[in-house]
Amino acid sequence: MNTGHDGSLTTVHANSPRDTLARLETLVLMAGFDLPVRAIREQMASAIDCIVQLTRLRDGSRRITHITEVQGMEGDVITTQDIFLFDFGMGVDDHGRYRGHLKSTGVRPKFAEKLSDMGIRLGAEVFQPEQFAKRAAGAW
Repeated sequence: MNTGHDGSLTTVHANSPRDTLARLETLVLMAGFDLPVRAIREQMASAIDCIVQLTRLRDGSRRITHITEVQGMEGDVITTQDIFLFDFGMGVDDHGRYRGHLKSTGVRPKFAEKLSDMGIRLGAEVFQPEQFAKRAAGAW
């Protein structure tokens, strides 16, 4: 991913954005590279801008549930920030399908400037915080 050229895409089977990072770290360690864990994490933190989590829900549908920015390192920990989250609190329709959709957490990602430099302009309104519906117990 980090070869000096911007842009890559990969898939990882994981249960959350945080779990994605742990699984990538494990894959590097299993490959037999003799690197300190901190060095692996630093490479990951510098190579990954965001994680898009696609989740299979109880209704059988697959929805994007998280768009999470990888912000960097704090000590030995890769720091992340949710930018958009799926609102499960909107309930289900008459067929049992989730009505929810992604909502902004109100955080403008650091990579928004990179997108702008590439001609992808996102207005400030895209990142305006949205009220989440109250989530029922066991919603997903």
